[in-house]
Parts: sequence; structure tokens; C-alpha cells
Amino acid sequence: MQIAIVLFDRFTALDAVGPYDVLARTPGAETVFVAEQAGPVRTDTGALALVADRTLAEVSEPDVLVVPGGPGQSALMEHAPLLDWLRRADAATTWTTSVCTGSLLLGAAGLLRGRRATSHWLAVDQLERFGAEPVSERVVTDGKYVTGAGVSAGIDMGLTLLGRLAGDEYAQMIQLGHEYDPRPPYDAGSPDKAPAHLVRALRERSRFIMS
Repeated sequence: MQIAIVLFDRFTALDAVGPYDVLARTPGAETVFVAEQAGPVRTDTGALALVADRTLAEVSEPDVLVVPGGPGQSALMEHAPLLDWLRRADAATTWTTSVCTGSLLLGAAGLLRGRRATSHWLAVDQLERFGAEPVSERVVTDGKYVTGAGVSAGIDMGLTLLGRLAGDEYAQMIQLGHEYDPRPPYDAGSPDKAPAHLVRALRERSRFIMS
């Protein structure tokens, strides 16, 4: 089994590393980072890079595809080399997944039409542009497509998928090994819970046009 995680300039680190740290523990699986060009790919902060060991051309038929999001996603919505590759890879996958605004790239490739999907709360409404049904849930599964909401939801998405790949008990064991039992210091992790002025502030800074 081959699990391919796509990297692109200005992706969000946890979008890729969260599911990686879960899915890389799938028994018998090879996990690879891929990009248009092999080598280091910078995250949205510019201070961190992950290394793509293989190019898109070298990974043509992954069993599992993971597409992270991040600010760099906006520049790729009409980028034919990536979108064409996503379509070709998806034709071979058992599971096609995304985290955060990675679902917008899947949508731009035409892969979510008629499907339920999620994304970061600031971007989830944008899925309608691609014929998808936006769902404000942390993880959404529709057929072979599994989409995670913003950033930290990539861990939940990874565990959801790991349960399908290796069984619920194995996924629970990995969750326990990671001590993934979130108890954040603030109850502000969604727009429904956060103070209204913080929600407004993030909306005003968002690169997405709110409907």
C-alpha cells in the first residue's frame, strides 16, 4: 500500500504532518511526500520545510492520497500540472482525502461534485462552487472521499482512515500511543464557541469571500 501526501509551496505544516504521523503507522504501508519537484517544500510560515522525496510524475497510482491545505492552495486552483495529477491519482486510489483547504483543490479537480465534504470553517462554503455539498463537521466520509476540517482535524481524519485500513482497535491503539486526548486551554476552537469579535477578526483577515 502506498500513501502519498502532496506538498506545495506555503502548505500548512500540521495539515500534512498530522495525518502523516497517524497513517505512516499503517501496517505494510509506504508513506511518501510528493511535489512537482523533489526537495524541500516550505510551509506557510517559511521557517519550516518538509522534503518531497518523489515528484508527482514518479507517483502515479497511490492507494491513498492526502491533500493538505494552507495559504498556498489559492494559487493552485487553476494549476493544471497539479489538478491533472490529482485526477489521474484519484482514478487509482482506494481512498482520496484532504485536510483543511486541501478539499478545495480536490473540488477544483472535479473530484467532489455531488459529494458531501468539509474544509476549514472560513472556506467550507467555497465547496459549493465545485458542486459539492458543504458540511460543517470535523470529518466527512462520502464513498472513498474523506475530508477533514481545519488544520488539527487532520489527526481525526487520519485516525478515521486508519480505522478503515487497519481496524478500529489498531486505530485506537495508535491514538493511545499518541495520547491524543485533546483538552485545550480555551474553548474557542470553532466559530460557534469562540468570542464573536475573534470570529469577526478572522473573517476580515480571510482570503476567502464570505457568502
